[in-house]
Amino acid sequence: MKLVFAIVNGDDSQAVSKALMKAGFFATKLASTGSFLSAGNTTFLTCVEDHRVDDVIRVIEEKSQKRKQFVPTGVGMGMDFPVEVEVGGATIFVTDVERFEKV
Repeated sequence: MKLVFAIVNGDDSQAVSKALMKAGFFATKLASTGSFLSAGNTTFLTCVEDHRVDDVIRVIEEKSQKRKQFVPTGVGMGMDFPVEVEVGGATIFVTDVERFEKV
């Protein structure tokens, strides 16, 4: 068994959640925050058989879109100017699970 941790942009959270359920995957959702932009994210925890890992990743990939966003630089002294950065997508970690039970 594998545990898939997927950190997804908050804007994509609902679409990822619905797609995982439609594909038959159960996930626990945790609210999380990124450190760079302090933006809201959702972390999905999904435990699956080894051969289903690529299926889960594919679902998350399809619903997690990267996009450009302007953010202030925070230079201060009235010289703040926006900088374009890429946001969205997903960061995914896969780890081994020694034991998994639903009680």
